[in-house]
Amino acid sequence: MLLDLKPVRAGRDANARSFAGLMELYEQNYMRLRSIAPDLKVADEMISSVPGHHDLFLSITQRCRYTTMLRMTYQFEEEGKLLFEPDLHLKVYHDACVIEVQQFTSRSHGPMYIADLIDQKWRMNRFLFKWLGYCLHQGHYFQPMQHLKSGDI
Repeated sequence: MLLDLKPVRAGRDANARSFAGLMELYEQNYMRLRSIAPDLKVADEMISSVPGHHDLFLSITQRCRYTTMLRMTYQFEEEGKLLFEPDLHLKVYHDACVIEVQQFTSRSHGPMYIADLIDQKWRMNRFLFKWLGYCLHQGHYFQPMQHLKSGDI
């Protein structure tokens, strides 16, 4: 019997909440993020603007030899305050070509720190998979942000 890869390519696995399914999801998220942000070494902050959609922000929080920590979010203003929704903190493992959600914050759920439970990791990384797919569908692509100098205004 041949292995059916269609569910895996679509982000679904027969044993979706298994360790193997989770690792497959990490790989798929890596490929999707690299489609949106092919070079994470370009800048510490990047923005993707697509007409008719919210700007998507990506900021590098830490660079190491084999990993990069980053934050990806939309920014909203409400009552004079900046809100970040959803606010995902990700760890990119360059040598393994995978991404793992480290922290997920949402106004509706509050902060969620990823525990060692595969089910909880699956839900957060599945969210990232769907969000990256949505961003790709909208046409997002990160470019380095241009910062104004104090005398440029």
